[in-house]
Amino acid sequence: MPQDKTELPPKIPTHVGIIMDGNGRWAIARGLPRMAGHRAGTENLRRVIEACIDFGIRYLTIYAFSTENWGRPQEEVQGLLRIFENVIDRELQQLYDMGVQLRHIGRLDGLKPSFQKKVLQAVEFTKKNDRLILNIAFNYGGRDEIICAIQRMIEDGVRPPEVTDELVNKYLFTAGVPDPDLIIRTSGELRVSNFLLWQGAYSEWYFSSTYWPDFDRQELLKALFEYSHRDRRYGLTPTTP
Repeated sequence: MPQDKTELPPKIPTHVGIIMDGNGRWAIARGLPRMAGHRAGTENLRRVIEACIDFGIRYLTIYAFSTENWGRPQEEVQGLLRIFENVIDRELQQLYDMGVQLRHIGRLDGLKPSFQKKVLQAVEFTKKNDRLILNIAFNYGGRDEIICAIQRMIEDGVRPPEVTDELVNKYLFTAGVPDPDLIIRTSGELRVSNFLLWQGAYSEWYFSSTYWPDFDRQELLKALFEYSHRDRRYGLTPTTP
């Protein structure tokens, strides 16, 4: 139960994905540089993780840095990388104490070796935790993930008749993780943005106009209540008349 006895919706998703959008616009609206928005976004992440634990969500996947983000101005890219590295240094012990297991999905290619080492050490350090599985999509793209899965299947000699949904799932970065029940995108944008393309085929989507740094516990609750009223059909007919 949540620590503040918040009333919860009757149906809680097992796995939630979040596209954390709007950091730059949040900063510009306040007359601040874009990097201030990214720093505020990382501060907000801790609060949302705590809320997910309180609400009983078991898996959380966050879109931290996409394969397309490398095309942003180099000053911003390098600033983002520094922020993420500092977050690992600053937050790892607290996340461990909260029972969070960190997993990385995506490629570590292109990152400096010391940063790659920190990511792998954080994954190893938290691997026995199971209160919340936090998938960090970093240097991640949905199309790239599918390409990578196909390449690995070819390398393993998988024959065409052997390719099934179940087999493809085993080759994805998210192998062993249930598909997201709910995907949230903040900031009002109505795009998928190459996020969990395979896994999100039948996810429920929730679009919030709130910029990510302001997407707090109550905003998450709004999304969960909306989700609880959805009738998930998976391509079938309604379950009720």
